Amino acid sequence: MKSLNIAYMPALDHLRLLAALLVFAFHLFHFYYGQWQPAPYAAAFGLITEGHTGVALFFVLSGFLFMCIGLQAGEIRYAAFVRNRFLRIFPLFLFFFFIAISVGRDEFRAADVLYVFFSNLGQAPTSASFITGAAWTISVEFTFYLIFPFLARFVRAEGAAYLLRLIALLALVKLAAYGVSERPTHMLYSTLVGRLDQFLWGMLAAVLWTQRRAWFERHGRVLLALAVLAVWAATTWQARYASYFLPEPRQPAWVVWGTVEALAWAALVLGYISARIAWPAPMARALEHAGAWSYSFYLWHGLLLYTAQRFVGVWTPFGSVMANALANFALLLPVTLALAGLSYATIERPFLRLRGRYQGASAPR
Repeated sequence: MKSLNIAYMPALDHLRLLAALLVFAFHLFHFYYGQWQPAPYAAAFGLITEGHTGVALFFVLSGFLFMCIGLQAGEIRYAAFVRNRFLRIFPLFLFFFFIAISVGRDEFRAADVLYVFFSNLGQAPTSASFITGAAWTISVEFTFYLIFPFLARFVRAEGAAYLLRLIALLALVKLAAYGVSERPTHMLYSTLVGRLDQFLWGMLAAVLWTQRRAWFERHGRVLLALAVLAVWAATTWQARYASYFLPEPRQPAWVVWGTVEALAWAALVLGYISARIAWPAPMARALEHAGAWSYSFYLWHGLLLYTAQRFVGVWTPFGSVMANALANFALLLPVTLALAGLSYATIERPFLRLRGRYQGASAPR
């Protein structure tokens, strides 16, 4: 997304689109075919069957982008920063929140309004239906926004060592939370306890890129190839041995899984922005537009997948489950992108134009 506070980095829009596509493919596969069950038979397609890893990429990208802003812009005016973040995500989120409470009107309680701030905890209305279920990530994202200006200030003062100390503390918190929680896999998947270090690894990647940019640009293509291999290997292993859908609520691998995801995605982010791939101009423009629409794409895709299944049916031209999933992906992707573009122009862009600059001397105190 183009910002008033940093030079535009189109590579990040490309990666944001990738994250949205992974989640789209993941939900399409399971909603149409996988029945929310482990799929070790398709372990080589772990990027699809465990495509929820796209959420980790979103979080790493957020940490990376905002730390780049924090390092280049200097002090951040807290109120202006939070206002910008509110204008960025809440109009579309509130649109989906009202869909959720309307669909579930008979179960609605007045206190459910507070789920606007906690869409990932308890019995959030958005989580009661597939068409609004993706909204659980918004509370995690916004909580990070609330603390980021402070984190950025501390990193500018103390360097990467501050992030490493905080990551070490969170590792202990994860271990303790795993021990005490009745459903630690789900808890680590869907709460700030399990996700905050992914933002922090993204921030750390931004610090490294800022300090060693020349080195990364010399080795970007090699790093990108290694990172792609690492992401594929990690998701293949998870699909076979540590699927989110395994019936065991206590999977020890999940204590470190979020960190593994974050490291692999952080390496891919560094590799991709450093490789400086020269896409043909039409493709580059298409990737940038689709990346700008990725938030709308992410929140709308569940509603579209449900509607297509309910009122049109599922296309099954092949005998293979994965081949059918890929065929439906190819069929529904342009429709979802068109819907995302419409949503962006109608709901997101008018509010985005209200944003302003947040660099200045009045930093958080």
